Amino acid sequence: MSSLHWWRSGDAVTHTAALVLLLMSVASWVVMLWKLRMLQRAAPDIARSQAAFWQAPSWDSAASAAAAFDRDALVLPLVAAALETRSLETHSPALAPVPPESGSFHASVAARATRLLRGALLASIARLQYGQVLLATVGATAPFVGLLGTVWGIYHALTALAGSGQISVERLAGPVGEALIMTAAGLAVAIPAVLGYNLLGRQVARLEAELEGFAHDLRELCSAGG
Repeated sequence: MSSLHWWRSGDAVTHTAALVLLLMSVASWVVMLWKLRMLQRAAPDIARSQAAFWQAPSWDSAASAAAAFDRDALVLPLVAAALETRSLETHSPALAPVPPESGSFHASVAARATRLLRGALLASIARLQYGQVLLATVGATAPFVGLLGTVWGIYHALTALAGSGQISVERLAGPVGEALIMTAAGLAVAIPAVLGYNLLGRQVARLEAELEGFAHDLRELCSAGG
């Protein structure tokens, strides 16, 4: 009942702060639930895709084998970059073989493989990290939004009491207590976002390490002309 009274007695600033916190909470929970599902699915998919790639008899079949398990398209961009590197080796005049003692051919292949695989790796990592910025932003700003609502609510209550000409602890306790709801709401929004950011960030970092290792192996394979 006090929360309803607080809402009715609040002004535009208080209502805006409350709505912003509500939007932050909904957005952070949607992102956390979506990322949790995606990461739980991506962990086995990455392992299966890599295993399928290395067990394939040829490059052409390796791409389709990896794609069969890669539901979130995390490994496939790396495989596509490696295939593009091999295509450049075959068709690009700049990569025509030269005497082995010069080392130019292998240096050029390694450089192109590095550039293509780096771009593919960054795209996959960006897909894994999607939503982390939102969680960090909510965790950092929600307490201050709640504090703003509390400070403004207290100011609004004090102004109303001063206008009535009758100020007492009993009359002040109710409005101040209702205004403190915003601080509690800000913490209730921020704490799950921070926990989600940290817990999901650990899973993201582990998957990033697996993708980086796979990209390194592909680069070595392309540079060796495998």
